[in-house]
Amino acid sequence: MDRIGFTPPRLPGASPHLVRRLRATVRSTRFRLERAAAGRVSRAAPPLTPVHLSLRDSRTLNLALAAGSTGPSDRARLLITRGRRGLAVPLAYERHTAAVPLLTATATLRDMRDGVWRLTVETRGADGRVRRRGLVPVEDGAPPATPTVPCAPDPLTGTLVRIVRSRTGRAVLQATRSRARAELVRFEPRGDGIIVHGRLIGAAAGPVRAEAVRRRDKVVVPVDVTVRGGAFTLSVPLGAMTGAGAGQWVWDFRVAGLPLGRWLTDVRDPSAACPTPFRVFALPEGALVRAHAHFTRTGAFAVTCRDISHLTREPAKETS
Repeated sequence: MDRIGFTPPRLPGASPHLVRRLRATVRSTRFRLERAAAGRVSRAAPPLTPVHLSLRDSRTLNLALAAGSTGPSDRARLLITRGRRGLAVPLAYERHTAAVPLLTATATLRDMRDGVWRLTVETRGADGRVRRRGLVPVEDGAPPATPTVPCAPDPLTGTLVRIVRSRTGRAVLQATRSRARAELVRFEPRGDGIIVHGRLIGAAAGPVRAEAVRRRDKVVVPVDVTVRGGAFTLSVPLGAMTGAGAGQWVWDFRVAGLPLGRWLTDVRDPSAACPTPFRVFALPEGALVRAHAHFTRTGAFAVTCRDISHLTREPAKETS
């Protein structure tokens, strides 16, 4: 039997900007729903107030509770759960001479999926009764003005994990995966040029191209890049960059269409934390270039360069 149907006309594709906005809206809505679900508080078992609760580099979770706050128990552990996924960390009993005994735990977070994770303290009494109670965030007041930021992404995967407060006041972990990035690992100024080592995170598979982009007028110079797995190495084309125009210019870099920089760090101001000097490079073709490879305040990698070959040439001697 033949079926007769109507095929609607194909609509033109949505713009990338609208797609990004739609994805961001879907993600924020999902986070709100998950925070509401993870923040449920039982009236029979109110949340515990920890002595210490912190997260470092989105990887290491530290917890300390007053031993008496959980009541008598033969076993206590911290549960980090999201749906059917979870991690159980035993709470260790620590006795201090100058303070109350503590129950402490240190958890290493690995492969956390995008979403909201519930924090629960589970205790088992001598009678076998199991009690589960949530946690509330530690009130530390305004964060101090330090060279590092309070929340930093995982330096390997780029996933950002934060301790956030749900609407009911309960502490939960919110994990956000990193968008595609070109992360600079290190750069090496040599006598004849600058070598940059980096890695691609979350980038689509395919041929990788690199380019230097002049900041003021967007002039583009191709860059030779070598890729092995997710790692790449590129040579800064100082000769082509200075040959693109007279004067001193600032150049930014893109690898696989992504801006190159030190993004996965807890340093608040990379330009102040990693100061670098101007250097003079003798290029293989004979030119002398004065260049400054540096990080900007936001973490982007940039090179300021100028051809100074004409400044070193001796004037011709007159002969009679």
